[in-house]
Amino acid sequence: MTRKKRAKGEAGSDSTLDWLLEEDEPSVRYLTLTKLLGRSEKDPDVKEAKGAIGKFGWAAQILAKQKPGGWWMQEENLYRPKYLSTNWMLLILSDLGLTKEKPAIARACELWRDRFSKRDGGFGSDGSNRSHLCIAGNTARALVKFGYAEDPKVKSAFEWLVKNQAANGGWSCFGSGGNIDSWEGMSAFAELPRQMWTRSMKSAVEKGAEFYLRKEMDQQGARYEPWYRFHYPVHYYYDLLVGLDFMTALGYGHDNRLARAIALLKGKSRGGRWDLDAVHPDVEGGMADWYSKHQSQAPTPFSLEKPGGPSKMITFRATLVLQRLGEGPHVTG
Repeated sequence: MTRKKRAKGEAGSDSTLDWLLEEDEPSVRYLTLTKLLGRSEKDPDVKEAKGAIGKFGWAAQILAKQKPGGWWMQEENLYRPKYLSTNWMLLILSDLGLTKEKPAIARACELWRDRFSKRDGGFGSDGSNRSHLCIAGNTARALVKFGYAEDPKVKSAFEWLVKNQAANGGWSCFGSGGNIDSWEGMSAFAELPRQMWTRSMKSAVEKGAEFYLRKEMDQQGARYEPWYRFHYPVHYYYDLLVGLDFMTALGYGHDNRLARAIALLKGKSRGGRWDLDAVHPDVEGGMADWYSKHQSQAPTPFSLEKPGGPSKMITFRATLVLQRLGEGPHVTG
């Protein structure tokens, strides 16, 4: 099969766009056409790219390992083993352009939603009676992207996020009172259509944005190197690209307090492309000693691309951030 680089009729010769538009990875091609170039879902190139997702490329590789009942690895636990089970596979697939229109996705999402839904209104992992910030935010965000924004359990999770915001505007995964790396709530709200925001949700986002702006995206304690290593899959890890992604999506990109973080993002560009610096920063960083003593809790690395080289996922996300700042590709409409 011949792999076209440039979408039909697309003007210009930008090498980064040519690379992202290559047909070998239909998810990145679809995301580039729709998010970066503003193409309509009715556009022939968009239809072609979307139709190829799940037939070959990353999404197809993941779906090939899905069990008939909708899960990955084991039915008994959708969260473990990290990072190969259902929870982690769905977080990745939500980034790759698939929706509940595909039966395999709907089957998996509804199992995931129902198993992770908790009585307190949010989402938490198997075996837990309570919701957890990282899981609630990640699950809500992914389910919105899959097409479940109107689902009552998803709506409830967003209300849970509002109720469980810390007084300082942040969120906390482990009772710390609000940390930069507890980012999942903000990322979830960035995906929720604005017409669905309640007054309390709007207030929560405003307080959350001020929390990150006040800390300039990384000013919390001693310098933590993994925050400066761009990684994918994201899962529940934080880095500056993760933060800039949700902050620019929420409309805060032009606040002067983001200037240093944006400069760091630009400084990591290599001729318009960005590297995949790491797969699981905490394994390579500050958590290495902990995992060496708790080997049963250590994750099994999962990656779509090779660390240390140019990454289409990282480059797409970085380019999207810059576009929101008025520095990205021209949108064709």
